[in-house]
Order: sequence, then structure tokens, then C-alpha cells
Amino acid sequence: MRESTAVAGDGPASDVDVAGNVVSVRFTGALDALSAADRRALFDRTTSSAPDVRDRTAEIVAQVRSGGDAALRSLARELDGVALEALEVPRAAAARALEQLAPDLRRAFERAARNIAEVHRAALPQPIVTSPEPGIVIARRPDPLRRVGVYAPGGRATYPSSVLMGAIPARVAGVGEVILCSPPDHATGRPADVILAAAAIAGVDRIFAIGGAGAVAAMAYGTEQVPRVDRVLGPGNAFVAEAKLQLSGVVGIDSPAGPSELLVLADTRADADVIAREVVAQAEHDPLACAVVVVFPSAAADGGNPEEQAVAITRAIARQVDAQPRGAIVRESLATSGAVLTAVSGETAVAFAGEYAPEHLLVIAEDADTLVPRVRNAGTVFVGECSSNAFGDYMTGANHVLPTGGLARSYSGLSILDFYRWTTVQQVDRRAAAALAGDVACFAESEGLPGHAAAARAWGGPGEEPAS
Repeated sequence: MRESTAVAGDGPASDVDVAGNVVSVRFTGALDALSAADRRALFDRTTSSAPDVRDRTAEIVAQVRSGGDAALRSLARELDGVALEALEVPRAAAARALEQLAPDLRRAFERAARNIAEVHRAALPQPIVTSPEPGIVIARRPDPLRRVGVYAPGGRATYPSSVLMGAIPARVAGVGEVILCSPPDHATGRPADVILAAAAIAGVDRIFAIGGAGAVAAMAYGTEQVPRVDRVLGPGNAFVAEAKLQLSGVVGIDSPAGPSELLVLADTRADADVIAREVVAQAEHDPLACAVVVVFPSAAADGGNPEEQAVAITRAIARQVDAQPRGAIVRESLATSGAVLTAVSGETAVAFAGEYAPEHLLVIAEDADTLVPRVRNAGTVFVGECSSNAFGDYMTGANHVLPTGGLARSYSGLSILDFYRWTTVQQVDRRAAAALAGDVACFAESEGLPGHAAAARAWGGPGEEPAS
């Protein structure tokens, strides 16, 4: 058994061989000893795709825009290997899938649905009315969107949880119609039964057996059968993410998305096996998934040794990978983007988190209550060793559609607010109009807009009679 952990100056990776299997973690050592090149590589989780993905996505979008349903059928034959008899799935098929769902899985789906509804209902927006001056009333009214489209991946992976996370908040918000697109299964020509069952629980109105960039284009532009939506949301592969970006000027989207990611901030008293479980769970998503750990001294008097804790965590990861059915994916992910790093303090670790801006942030530290309020840039924050990322993915009710690639600096996770647009209503009475006229006219003339000035002056000013 060979074990070695790189420290600053020893190179970019740590290799740990347990039971004959090598687990390589790309970045190790002290945060402040990372080279400029390694730091750039660690932070580069860009959502922009390769040129071939961008070009092919643009072709698909143009094909669907011009060809409509016929283009969708052609893409299903080409990309999914399915000759679709119909694009739309009967609602009876979803009801039947729900009836045939295993009782324990149905119970889990329904529990998650209740929690999602409860959490999002608590954040329902309220109308706002204010009066900045006498006679001026400004109101902002939240209006539910007319129609939204939820995308659910299919093929190698199916995510009924994403159906619930997208459709249930839409229903709580009062969206007029919720449609779902998901790729067809080779055998049935319909989305997977678990997707259909989740759609029935979530109250989806219409389901279409279409996937990939073509589905996003269909929802953005509308086709003969697929209705045009006001917003498209939900996870997908690189082509789905690219299609959402290319069509963001045509339809609203949740946020640009890339590979999933987790940053763990842990002190030296944190349980290495707990941290390893979270890292392995994150890394099994995808070979491009990012799992990063930063270890710092405990707030306790002795502080502990972060380097020793980093070794313990790396060893624990290696032990756990052996038992994973998706171990090959975990190894590739860690070798590509994984990190086990050390910091001189919790404050330094939090500052790093602010720069890294992770999709998921897990804080396991004795002084977590002090550190967490200082966190700003994260899609969602889990606090304490019991707060597994897996609970948030499925059952706590908080939304798991979150910004990736550092975009947590400017985007938030999907929330009830994403299913509304705000209408502003303004009312000015005669007395207020007269009081505003002079200053508004002065403002308008300074911008070279005499028509605006005349419109304001028509209502008079101090000492003047307002227009009749």
C-alpha cells in the first residue's frame, strides 16, 4: 500500500493507493502556496462550451426554429435513436406511471414534494405600495408567469427530483401552465417512468418526449405542438446548457449551468470520513464535477494540524472510492478538478469560498455559527456534518437548481421569485403633478428632450395653475 500526500512545492496532485486502487487528487497543499497557474485552473469552471458544442447547438436551434415538429422528430431519430409516434405524452401515461411506482419511492417523492411546496410557499412575494411624496403612489405587483417549461435529463441519468424542483414552485407561484420536456426512452418512446410519475405528483400540465438542445429551442420558440414558454429551467448536458445561453435573449432562463460542484470548509476536528462521503457523493455526478476541501485549524485552544487532517481526508476518500459502483467517475473527477487544501484560519477559508463561489458549500467547524454569516457567494450553504448535500438534493425542500462555475457571485438558486415578473404601477395626482413639473422640465432640458419638458410644464409649477 503506497500513500503519499503532496505539500506545497511537491507538485499539483496527491496519489493515495488503498487496496490496490489509486485515487489522484489534482490540487493539494496550502492555499497560499498554489501557483498562479494552479489557482487559475482550480477556479476555471467556466460554463462556456467548446466550439463544436456551440456550433452544433446553434444548428439544432436553427433547425427547430425553421422546421418545428418535423425537426424534433428528425432529431429524435438522429440523437435518441427513436422514431416518435407522438411528441406529446398522454397525461394518462403519467398517472399510470405514478400508480405503478414502488410504494417506498412514491412515499419519498411525495414527501419531497410537500417539503418543496412548504419552503417555497413561505417565500411568496407580496405587492409593494409606497408614496415618496404626497400625491405620488408607486406600486409593484408580482404577476405569475403565463407558462414555464421544465427540462428533465434522460438517457444515461434521469432526475425526477429536478421535475419536482422545477414544477412544484411554479404551481405554488400560480403559473398558468407548466410543461415538461424529457428525452424519450428507446424502448417506450416516452420519458422514463420515474420522470412521468414525478410529473404527475408535481401537477405538470403537458409532457413532451423531446430532449437536448432541441427541447430548449422548442420551448423558446414554440412549434406546432409545443407551446412557447416564458421561462425555461432545469439541468441538462452541455448542449442543453448551451442552448439556454444562446436562447436567453428569446426566453427567460434560470441561470447558466455547468458541472456540479461542492466546496467543503472543515476544521481539524471534523470527521474525515464524513467529509470523504460528501466528496465522493459529489464526484460521482460527472467526470467534470468539482469537489474541493479546505481544512483550517479548529477554534479550540490547540487548533490541531490542518496538514494531518488533509492526509486523513485523502486516505478516507481513497478507502470509500473502492466501494463505489461509480468509482471510475469519482476517480476521474478528483483527478481533473478535485482538491484537498489547507488554510491558516477559518477566515482565510471563508475568503477563499467567496472567490470560488461554489454551487454547494458545506461548513463543518466548531465556530460555524461565526463563519457562516460571513459567507456571501454560494448557491446554497449546508451547516454541520449532518447537513449532507444529498439531503438538499432531494428532501429538505430548498431548491437544488443552483448557479455553478463561480456564477454564485451574481446569481441565486432557483426560487419562487423566478416564476414571477413584476408590474410597476404609477399614479400622480394634480397637485403632485404641479409640484413635479418645474424640476422634471429642468431635468428633461438638460438631456435635450424639449418634448418631455413641455409635457411636464403643461401641469404647471409653483405659483402656476395646472393645465385643465
